Amino acid sequence: MKKTVLNFLTISILLCAHTIWAQNPNNDPSLAGKQLLNPDDHILYLIDHEGQMAFAVQNIDIQTLRNNTGLVAGASKLFNVNTVITTVAEKSFSGPIFPEIKEYYPDESTYIDRTTMNSWEDKRIVEAAKKSGKKKIVFAGLWTEVCIVLPAISAIEDGYEVYFIADASGGTSKMAHDMAVARLIQAGAIPITSMQYLLEMHRDWARAEKYVEVNELAKKYGGGYGLGIHYIKTMQKWAKEEEEKKKEKSKK
Repeated sequence: MKKTVLNFLTISILLCAHTIWAQNPNNDPSLAGKQLLNPDDHILYLIDHEGQMAFAVQNIDIQTLRNNTGLVAGASKLFNVNTVITTVAEKSFSGPIFPEIKEYYPDESTYIDRTTMNSWEDKRIVEAAKKSGKKKIVFAGLWTEVCIVLPAISAIEDGYEVYFIADASGGTSKMAHDMAVARLIQAGAIPITSMQYLLEMHRDWARAEKYVEVNELAKKYGGGYGLGIHYIKTMQKWAKEEEEKKKEKSKK
C-alpha cells in the first residue's frame, strides 16, 4: 500500500511540475541570451529532404532522420517561423519531399525547386532571406557536406548569423558529415539539434498557449523524450481511473 501511494505521489509530482513552473512569477524572457533562437528572429531553410538524397545518407539511420526532420518542420509550423522548403531536381532526379515535411507544408507550389547544389546561388533563396528581414538563418538538409556547407558559408559571408540543425541533416558517410560540421563551425555557424530547436523556441512552460501542441509534437517525433511524455500522461490517466473506481466502490 505504501509503495502504491509513493508511486502515485511520484507521478503526481512529475505531472504537476509544468503547472508549478507556469505559476512562477519570476520568469523574464528579456534575460535570455541574444544568441538564443526565438520564433520571430530567424528564417528556416529545409533543403533537399528528398528520397534520392536520403538513400545515400550514412551517418544517421533514415527513420531517425525523418523523425528529426518532422520535429523541425512541426516546430516551425507551430511557432509560425518563416520557412522555406527547397528541392533540387525534384521531378527528374531527387524525388518527392519527406512526408514529415509535407504533413506541415502541403502546398507544393510554395517549394523552390533548384538546379544549383549551392542553394545560395539561386536568387529566389537569397531573396527570401532579404524579404524576411531576419539576420539569423537556420539550415537543415541533405547532404550536410554540400547542401548545408555551401549555402551556410555563403550566407555567413553575406553577414547573416547562421545555425544548422545537425541531426536533421545527413551526409554520405560519417566522415563526410563530421568534416562538414567541423567546417561549418570553423566558418562561424552554430550547431543545434532538432529537439533543441523546438525547446529553444518554446523555452518556458508558462507559455500555456503552446503547451499542449509542444508536448503532442514531442510525443510524435521526439523519440525517448516523447515516449516519456506518453508514459507519464498514460500513468496519470490510469491513476485517475483507479481513484474513480475506488470512489465508486466506497459509495456502494
